Amino acid sequence: MTLAATEIDRNQLSWFSRAELWLDERGKGAWIAAMVLGFIFVWPVGLALLFYMIWSKKMFSRSHSRHGKSCMHRSGRQMTMPSSGNSAFDAYKAETLRRLQDEQENFEAFLERLREAKDQSEFDAFMDDRAKAAKESLDDVDNEKEDA
Repeated sequence: MTLAATEIDRNQLSWFSRAELWLDERGKGAWIAAMVLGFIFVWPVGLALLFYMIWSKKMFSRSHSRHGKSCMHRSGRQMTMPSSGNSAFDAYKAETLRRLQDEQENFEAFLERLREAKDQSEFDAFMDDRAKAAKESLDDVDNEKEDA
């Protein structure tokens, strides 16, 4: 992946994901330094980092470097794992992950269409109510002129 594509993907991530990726690139020492600084300056931040490191197993993993075989690598939203050594299984896994990603994208597109349809129906109902209110106010004005 090119540097420009990596920057675009990073810009689409949340600030927490970008910070996590930045610390992951620098290794376990960066995580420990961030935790110690968190304890020094704002102790709840240090405590939160400690719990996160334990929960995500970053603290106890032997090889959490960018080149470790047991580590999952992030590229944008996709998680890729190293080869298992069995080409048939790797092909099956890749096809299954691709199919699941396609299903997720289709479902997200369906939800977006559903939201748009709901928004359109709510907008149409608002415009109908507004038109009825405008018509009623014109009728009231016409009735008042006739009475006068």
